[in-house]
Amino acid sequence: MYKYFLALLLASNFFSPLAQANDFIKWQSSNIQLLRGHDFELGERDRTLITLEHAHGHKYGDTYAWIDLIKPDGEDYTYYGEFSPRMSLSKVTGRDLSYGIIKDFLISTTFEKAKDQGPQYLYGGAIDFHVPGFKFFKTNLYVHDSTELDGETWQVTVAWNKPFEIGDVKFLSEGFADFQGSEGGREPNQLIVPRFLIDIGDLTGHPPGKLMAGIEYQYWHNKFGVDGITESVPQAQVKWTF
Repeated sequence: MYKYFLALLLASNFFSPLAQANDFIKWQSSNIQLLRGHDFELGERDRTLITLEHAHGHKYGDTYAWIDLIKPDGEDYTYYGEFSPRMSLSKVTGRDLSYGIIKDFLISTTFEKAKDQGPQYLYGGAIDFHVPGFKFFKTNLYVHDSTELDGETWQVTVAWNKPFEIGDVKFLSEGFADFQGSEGGREPNQLIVPRFLIDIGDLTGHPPGKLMAGIEYQYWHNKFGVDGITESVPQAQVKWTF
């Protein structure tokens, strides 16, 4: 498990700055998160998660990757990770394809892997939107193919990030939502994960946007495609961006 954390850390902290010097990487951001939640429906009800997350934009698109190190109480560690490179049609063609609230069209792919399970492959297209007040608002439309199930299905993934302020206090609303069809006997399922975070670093006189804390809420209907298993779990979260 630790080799995956090390690989992503090396990529985010060493490869990206090197590539920036060659004018390939345009921006990059990495963070580590600590979460604690209770009343999960499958497996142990209480668990701790450490998430390492990285994103960067490059000359032809962007890449997003994350990995969860999961420790259910009373059980061994497990993991789950995703790697999502996308190619911008505007950047590849050299033409501005924005129109109205549409920022760009992209080719999107994702590789998913959990411990002791076969990989899942997603491929399709994406539309990024200009939404006032949002740092980003992205919609990916995929064909979803699990190597452990017969057939294929569809998946729509939406991701957003909106910083805002109330008085002198800085906040962040961000998250994602996955909507997936039935595949290989598994039911359609919906996973919605919003976060609401307060900028603790800014409140304590440190640089803003670095240390945040708050709540991540996970709602998962038909979790893993299991009919009738619906999970509704708030998790305490601390997030450090480096």
